[in-house]
Amino acid sequence: MKTVKIFLLFVVFISCKNETKTTLPSIEDSTMLELKYAEGFSVTDFGIYKVLTILKPWPNADRVYNYCMISKDNMAKMTFPENQFDGYIIHPIKKLVTTSTTHIPALELLGVEHTLVGFPGTDYISSRKTRKRIDNGDIRELGKNEGINTEVLLELNPDIVIGFGVDGVNKTFETIKKANIPVVYNGDWVESSALAKAEWIKFFGVLFNKEKEADSIFNKIENDYLEAKALAAKATNRPTILSGAMHKDVWYLPNGSSAEAQFLEDANVDYIWANTSGNGSLALSFEVVLDKAKDANIWLNPSYYSSYQQLKAANNLYANFEAFKNRSIFTFSNTTGATGGVLYYELGTARPDLVLKDIIKVCHPELLKDYQPNFFRPLN
Repeated sequence: MKTVKIFLLFVVFISCKNETKTTLPSIEDSTMLELKYAEGFSVTDFGIYKVLTILKPWPNADRVYNYCMISKDNMAKMTFPENQFDGYIIHPIKKLVTTSTTHIPALELLGVEHTLVGFPGTDYISSRKTRKRIDNGDIRELGKNEGINTEVLLELNPDIVIGFGVDGVNKTFETIKKANIPVVYNGDWVESSALAKAEWIKFFGVLFNKEKEADSIFNKIENDYLEAKALAAKATNRPTILSGAMHKDVWYLPNGSSAEAQFLEDANVDYIWANTSGNGSLALSFEVVLDKAKDANIWLNPSYYSSYQQLKAANNLYANFEAFKNRSIFTFSNTTGATGGVLYYELGTARPDLVLKDIIKVCHPELLKDYQPNFFRPLN
């Protein structure tokens, strides 16, 4: 009997010793997620795990971020080289913290909004569905984005935090990482076209193993956008467009290579600064704008101003523009949620098809007679 016991222990020992970790698959065995427009991220599928790579977390980033997405069971079988990844995302994700309202529509479109447990600045959220969860106490307030309340966040213990950065320097995120909570940078805002920004729904699709759903949703948005663009091309009149307004002594407006200017080009209008290019907004003097755009037919998005009275009170020289005189100014600032969040800043990135249709309705109303705008309204 003693001999039998020793033999069994020997067999168990040898079995445990010979139990090897799963061999890492080679790059030849992988497939890449198909992306039509987005350039800021990529996903490589190795079968038992996926690698999410953030290529452009912010403008002029000098490094990329790699995250391993893997199930808990498969994680136990794998041994990865040290420091190979910037974080491990263990599936399934049950609790999530995100930091930009532009992320909310993707969660709702994919039907995973119930995973959101914390957000910095909940008053900025406009969605009725998510506001209901906030009101019910299902989503905790995390303070300001620049200084997230890490005490509350760590108490929530989310599986992942979706952040964004402008330069990679964020002490709060470093604190979160030290608690072994992966912080994944979302760079949708860095993309240079509206459809590229919208395609980041596939980023969330991968996180939640809903790639097919994300692909289907994006294809529908893309198709609707391209149909609207084709409709706009039929317009025989191309109104001239002014945009933006003064902030202190500088007038900020979209450069001609921006996603905002792309909307105007696809809406078949004559944007006065369409031939400019560069990073960020154009910064011009009032005199330069007045000289070039005094006779513009339509003025879109005059910053945060909500009425003609407010606009004139800020600077009575605004009244010199023909669009002001003719009451042809349109804004999205007045379309807000229950607590004042501007809907455009939340939904506009995810639904460029709706933004384009709004602009077509403003500039070519005859093409969309029965369409009700989602964002843009005449200035009060």
